[in-house]
Amino acid sequence: MDLSIIFLLSPLLVLSLPFQIEPSKIPNPQITVMGIVYCDICSNNSFSTHSYFLPGVEVKIECMFKANTPRISEEITFTANRTTNKNGIYKLQIPSVDGIECARDKAIGNSCRASLLSSSASSCNVPGYKSTSDEISIKSKQANLCIYSLSALNYRPSKPNLNLCRN
Repeated sequence: MDLSIIFLLSPLLVLSLPFQIEPSKIPNPQITVMGIVYCDICSNNSFSTHSYFLPGVEVKIECMFKANTPRISEEITFTANRTTNKNGIYKLQIPSVDGIECARDKAIGNSCRASLLSSSASSCNVPGYKSTSDEISIKSKQANLCIYSLSALNYRPSKPNLNLCRN
């Protein structure tokens, strides 16, 4: 076979090969961070019969995620203030970011925490648990949803009601 024919046909062979590997069809996770705030009436750091959820509480949420893509590896942080709803729940939706995976394991380096900023109830405004220490990561099988559920935060009254809180 003549080498000039091979030389002329080689660009056609190269053009027939795909230049890019098609990116993954799996979408980036939609991440939700959430938790609750309650009034610890008996000041015993537990949700008792007389405790109630606190609406209108200001909470600061801080998250750190490790993003890994074929080209880069970096840390991405999110900080936001949220207000609890009528059921004492605060929630932060984090947009999809390339390279962030939902992690059930802290070894991956993703973490979130929340801390109390201010209470809406003058009768329950002494901080109990001021910041979260634990989180549970839940990865949904549907829609690539990832939920970070943070441990409960609480406020206490300045003086517990001893009539309500007797053992």
